[in-house]
Amino acid sequence: MKLTAVYEPATEGGYTCWVEEIPAAISEGETLEEAETNLMDALKLVLECQRELSDQTRSQQSVKRALVLAA
Repeated sequence: MKLTAVYEPATEGGYTCWVEEIPAAISEGETLEEAETNLMDALKLVLECQRELSDQTRSQQSVKRALVLAA
């Protein structure tokens, strides 16, 4: 599975970016390379945060399994 990164030129320079399929993953950077690196960090933080929220709210009886998305 591939995700779609969108890089929008910012009026003050550099780029604002986000992951199209995961709207909470937003970042910025002066260059495309910096924006991409920062966006990857933002995506990891969003997924970690969601994992922590899930751990706090799910019941003791829930079953947790890894889900691997293949192309």
